[in-house]
Amino acid sequence: MRAQFVLSEIGVGLRRNLTMTFAVIVSVALSLALFGGSLLMREQAGTMKGYWYDKVNVSIYLCNKTDAESFPSCAKGAATEDQKKEIRADLEKMSVVQKVQFETADEAYKHYKEQFDKKSPIAGFVTPDQMQESFRVKLKDPTKFEVISTAFSQRPGVQMVQDQKDVLSNLFNLVNGMNYAALGVMALMLVVALMLIVNTVRVSAFSRRRETGIMRLVGASSFYIQIPFIMEAAFAGLLGAGLACVLLVAGHYFLVNNWLVDQIDLIQFIGWDAVLAKLPLVLAIGLLMPALAAFAALRKYLKV
Repeated sequence: MRAQFVLSEIGVGLRRNLTMTFAVIVSVALSLALFGGSLLMREQAGTMKGYWYDKVNVSIYLCNKTDAESFPSCAKGAATEDQKKEIRADLEKMSVVQKVQFETADEAYKHYKEQFDKKSPIAGFVTPDQMQESFRVKLKDPTKFEVISTAFSQRPGVQMVQDQKDVLSNLFNLVNGMNYAALGVMALMLVVALMLIVNTVRVSAFSRRRETGIMRLVGASSFYIQIPFIMEAAFAGLLGAGLACVLLVAGHYFLVNNWLVDQIDLIQFIGWDAVLAKLPLVLAIGLLMPALAAFAALRKYLKV
């Protein structure tokens, strides 16, 4: 097959359907940018979970002398020294526990003042004796919280057992919701792109029906006739994929590196290696998807 002929036919097809080709490029770019963005968002959520789940603790709050009226489990008064020693000993025996740290009421009050003294109007009315002593338990597997909760939530002297991982659940639910929304919009844009590719191939095949008929009469094979149309769609898809890669790189550079990193200190954002790893996949899909769609459309609309 002569490469010059194929390239000339691709150029003719692109010029004849310039508007629809531009629409294909834009729709492919947007759909693949959303696809790449959803992959990055999923990886970001995984990174955040790994980062925070590795840092959160299970807190076992002990009863103090002011909890008798508010918490039925503290009806017998503040936790005794024997109860504290028993709880620590049982925690250290458990295979799921990695580390146990005891926080006194004074330490809890100090941490409270550091976090809320300037933000809470009632911070000045809180006294050290109102703070709970607690055991901060580091688990080998953060998902084993129920083991600790079942073993200690009903123990004498225990006010409550709290998994700090629950505090982050709303954030992770938000990230997952955004990821699903991006996937939904990506699927819609992908359908639009496929419809535009099929219509572009259909119009292109109709406009060149005389040339393809002559080529068939002189003995050209079906693949020889179809390859310019397929490569035309693949070229448009590759341009769209390239534009999607530019959008992903620009989004990470301007949105993440130059804005979110400065605005949010508590999140460990994914780096350039994660972004660059997704670009070959985006380019491959941008090349293959239009080519396969064009091949399927030609079997119906190009009768040779």
